Amino acid sequence: MAETKSAQFTVGKLDAGMALLLTEDYQLIEFPSVLLPRGVVLGSVVNIDVGRDRDTERRQRSDFRELQEHILESFGSRRPQPPNIRVGHITQTWAVLEWEPLDLAAAELRSLHLYRDGQRMMQPMPTTVDQANRMCAVKTTGLDVGQTYEFKIEMRTSAGTFFSNTVSLTTHALDNLTGVRVCFGDCDSQEEVDTLKETLRRIGASWTDSVSLSITHFVARYKTGPAYESALRCNIPIVKPDWLLACEGNGKLQPAIKFHLE
Repeated sequence: MAETKSAQFTVGKLDAGMALLLTEDYQLIEFPSVLLPRGVVLGSVVNIDVGRDRDTERRQRSDFRELQEHILESFGSRRPQPPNIRVGHITQTWAVLEWEPLDLAAAELRSLHLYRDGQRMMQPMPTTVDQANRMCAVKTTGLDVGQTYEFKIEMRTSAGTFFSNTVSLTTHALDNLTGVRVCFGDCDSQEEVDTLKETLRRIGASWTDSVSLSITHFVARYKTGPAYESALRCNIPIVKPDWLLACEGNGKLQPAIKFHLE
């Protein structure tokens, strides 16, 4: 319920949107002239009612508390979670590291950085949350054969800096062909592809139907097809089927350059 008090004033001056009002005991107050009735001039007498609406006050205080609780629940009760990484694929000279979708709560991603053996690497990383959660993986190259490394990711956000768990991996020796993972392009026949797949099984390697970060080689006889174009864009070695047969025959990984598809 509103509590109202009434007072009478005489208009003493009208200037620049403000009125000077004079009380009966000759006190001056400033009052917005836009709130005065039309036709008021110098010397007019006006009655002004001033009221306090306690019901509206209580409603506004209640709305404000609800807004504060909503802000606290949305932005203050959850913190970004550290990245959770794992080893996706290992070869002789590179590895793929994968992570779960990033949970930043209400924070903003500033940057991601990859660390190898405690040293920050100049490794291109996703720059936005959408990109990071779409890729969920990064390929780190330039590793030595048969060496052990430790990796972790630093995530810088508007709510602070968070480090992932540390994962350890050992690159393969040259005679360990289990890291070989190929994608097949256009070959002479399906029978030839089936024969090459049997070769992969014998040496413990694998294949996929599409080009991805974990592909080590693209095997084809012809420079055609969308998969070939994808391998070209991803800078994946494109080799003839003879490369796979040479790996099996020699019992170790063979240089791709000798079997490059011309």
